[in-house]
Amino acid sequence: MTVEGATVLRLARGMRLREDATRARWVVIGPERLFVPDEIALEILRLLDGARSVDAIVDDLAARYDAPRPAIEADVLALLRDLAGRGVVAA
Repeated sequence: MTVEGATVLRLARGMRLREDATRARWVVIGPERLFVPDEIALEILRLLDGARSVDAIVDDLAARYDAPRPAIEADVLALLRDLAGRGVVAA
């Protein structure tokens, strides 16, 4: 799958973002998988709603953190491409 600015993503079928209250951390769980996102990945994953494009997510994060859009875009695309390759997110 190609992940570009216009791509609209969501968590893949069977994958869930959940708070693990016992360990005080967020996790992405799925069939025979567990992914513990860092703070940056967690912010990106929270914005994956199946309606927003990658560009909209980048715009949101760039505005929220007052950071250069190209830097945010590079990080977001790298993460989402990696997660798509692992089957964690899907279009």
